[in-house]
Amino acid sequence: MSSGFSGDFFTAGGFTGRSTAMNNPQSLYNLADPASRIHHRRPDLIGKRSLAEFQTQHQLFQQQQALGLYLRNVKPRTNQNPSPICPLSADFSASVSPDISSISSTSVSSSPAISTRYGRPILQQQQIRPQPINFGNGGSAIPFNHPNFSGVSYPNLLPSRGVNRETGEESEKKMMNRLHELEKQLFDDNEEEEEDAISVVTNSEWSETIQNLIGSTQKPISPTSSSSSCSSSSASPQTLSPKQSLIEAATAICEGKTEVASEILTRLNQLGNIRGTAEQRLTAYMVSALRSRMYPMEHPPPVAELYSKEHAISTQLLYKFSPCFKLGFMAANLAILEATSDQRPCKLHVVDFDIGQGCQYVHLIHALAARKADNFPSLKITTFTDFVNGGEEKLKLVGDELKTRANEVGIRFNFNVLSLKTTDLSLERLGVEENEVLAVNFAFRLYKVPDESVTTENLRDELLRRVRGLSPAVVTVVEQEMNANTAPFMARVTEACGYYGALFDSLDATVLRDNPERVRIEEGLSRKAANSVACEGRDRIERCEVFGKWRARMGMAGFNPKPLSPLVSDSLRTLLNSGTCGNPGFTVKEETGRVCFGWMGRTLTVASAWR
Repeated sequence: MSSGFSGDFFTAGGFTGRSTAMNNPQSLYNLADPASRIHHRRPDLIGKRSLAEFQTQHQLFQQQQALGLYLRNVKPRTNQNPSPICPLSADFSASVSPDISSISSTSVSSSPAISTRYGRPILQQQQIRPQPINFGNGGSAIPFNHPNFSGVSYPNLLPSRGVNRETGEESEKKMMNRLHELEKQLFDDNEEEEEDAISVVTNSEWSETIQNLIGSTQKPISPTSSSSSCSSSSASPQTLSPKQSLIEAATAICEGKTEVASEILTRLNQLGNIRGTAEQRLTAYMVSALRSRMYPMEHPPPVAELYSKEHAISTQLLYKFSPCFKLGFMAANLAILEATSDQRPCKLHVVDFDIGQGCQYVHLIHALAARKADNFPSLKITTFTDFVNGGEEKLKLVGDELKTRANEVGIRFNFNVLSLKTTDLSLERLGVEENEVLAVNFAFRLYKVPDESVTTENLRDELLRRVRGLSPAVVTVVEQEMNANTAPFMARVTEACGYYGALFDSLDATVLRDNPERVRIEEGLSRKAANSVACEGRDRIERCEVFGKWRARMGMAGFNPKPLSPLVSDSLRTLLNSGTCGNPGFTVKEETGRVCFGWMGRTLTVASAWR
């Protein structure tokens, strides 16, 4: 361009070093970057101009060029407050380089529209009317008289680089067309009434304008809300469910932020209620478990309580009222019966390492009695005092009760109580007779036996190898489907919330809320959950594993899967849906090598058979 407007028309005030800027394209403003369009204008007066005034200034620059004085010096200003929504700013004052200091002041002030201020020429008499700011994203524009508007927006009139290289009349004609467009956009019918108005925008005012504009489209951020992920989550508890808040508390405990965790637990304690809904009960018990993890001295986690008489009673009540546990025992019994189906007469010897109250064998006794073809089938059960709380006296009472039930239905019954170590297991010590079918029942027992993660002795694998040496006809394993053995603390908390939450919910379908036995059941479950979450090492007795890990462990011990027949799952499904036990929330699903029992899609227990 011949007029020199390419630099001065775009920026406010004068710049130096234009030749350096043109040689280095990176120093020019990048129109593709909205942040580069921010200019902090000096507090010069910006006035409105008519087309005649622009032409006068244009002629002045041509005169200066004729004298060999080029005013094309462009120097980008430092942008201290970049903003993606800042419009271009324009100031039509021209700069005077030190090379043209010999020009008389009359040559600069000869035009009535030009005067000087702070040593720089400025335009007077007219003010450019500010245009509404449009964000370019579909949002509505802000008019200049809006209370939130404090800046001025101008259209982008900077020609492209290709136009900068044009010379002659064609370039001058394009510039005049642009000036006509500018006049149409910036002037209206009331310009005479505002000739004396002055718009002054300082750097601080422009900064406030940008902040106001950003604030209208963005959510304000509190300066104290970024201290930690836990504290930020606790600042908006209404957006988190109790289960999510429990995970947040566990995260804070894991990171050592006890104050944050204590705050979350205090809030959750107000939501928990052991007499409320399943979610409220879970919240109350998990808050207690996490507090035991944080303050084991003030809130000791349950360890010895898991061997107490009260806990044994609550566990037996769980087996009685929860279909998932009850059907697990029945699946083990049916797998044992299948192993003896080809033997006549049936002489069955079952080794049980945790018989409890023995209620699960009442079903087996009646199933044996239903075999009309057998002549006086017999059942022998052997258990161990080392694995049962209460000692030999309690176990004798269990044996007496089972013998009474067996005599009622015509089954020969023997009950043996032994005190043996794992290393002493043998057919002789167990009293296995000739022609007896040996079955080993691990129903909800193996998860309590320490493995290699607890002790180098690895009692769990040792027990399995000893049992494998007995060559039993069938080994049944019934376990809770829960990954809580070698999983880290955070994973165990998540697993406990999901597992016990589903279990509490399933109890609503089987036991009335005001039933005192249900309270005892859930108190027992709370002890199990607290031990799983709050304890480590030998103190952590609850070490449940998922079926995939049991399958790997059984395989390493030398066992092979013994698939259950479809009749097992069909009979259990029929039993589940019969009478008052029927509930669509409970599920019985047969999968490869196992039968799964669950609630609302969550598997709670799994039964499998091995040989």
